[in-house]
Amino acid sequence: MILQASSRLAAACLCGLTLLAPLPASDAADWERSVSPVARGAFPELRPVRTSYRFGWNGIAAAQADIRLAKTARGFEFQATGGTIGLARTLWSYDVQHAAISDPETLRPIEVREVENIRSEKVTTNLTFTPEGVVSDREEREGKSVKSKTRRFAFPDTLSLNSSLLFLRTQPLAEGAMHRIVVYPATSAYLCTITASGRERISVPTGTYNAIKLDVRLEKIGKKRKLQPHKKFRRATVWLSDDADRLVLRIETQVFIGAVVAELQSVQFENAKP
Repeated sequence: MILQASSRLAAACLCGLTLLAPLPASDAADWERSVSPVARGAFPELRPVRTSYRFGWNGIAAAQADIRLAKTARGFEFQATGGTIGLARTLWSYDVQHAAISDPETLRPIEVREVENIRSEKVTTNLTFTPEGVVSDREEREGKSVKSKTRRFAFPDTLSLNSSLLFLRTQPLAEGAMHRIVVYPATSAYLCTITASGRERISVPTGTYNAIKLDVRLEKIGKKRKLQPHKKFRRATVWLSDDADRLVLRIETQVFIGAVVAELQSVQFENAKP
């Protein structure tokens, strides 16, 4: 779904969850103590589902993505493919394939693999999560030029994009509830503060839903684990369906290139009874 430059379409679907009000740099020990325990809530797990999203940029259809989430023998598998379309593609050709696996019991991430084709450049990112943190292996290939780099981030409760959504959707999300989680999309860690700001009725191409409105503040975890305001994201609102499925319905975000909106276009539950 729903939401970081190196995970452009997956981030927009899963964790485009970014309401950015820059805060002063915080002491590392302060924010670490404030992180919510990653404990699975009592909410039912998501049914196997296929969804599609359309992204608009300043009123122009800019990109689309197809997503599948299912529970398999390996765990919760999240697969997404997407890319720019129309006029946006003539300005910026971009395609992405994103695959991730999370533990079916704890919802903690296990691994992520992402391949991006950005014009003539191919970027491959592999994330391996452990109880201690995450290792990121990234390769950037353009023509004969190949650059690779390995990064490590040590924090026990680090989540991937998809596992953060799996975790959040199991929580009660009562109005005013707040969760602080650490997310590692590709090459950097971010502290996300998610607040359930209320309930609303909204309409998207798949229908009209009762929805949970989420506000999220995003801060980069920089050198010496100091928090820094994100330079590209400004503000966003995310709506989840207020039902047993908790689907990402709509995301509205203000980023450095303007206004970006993502909406659910289709949804199909697998093995659904006729």
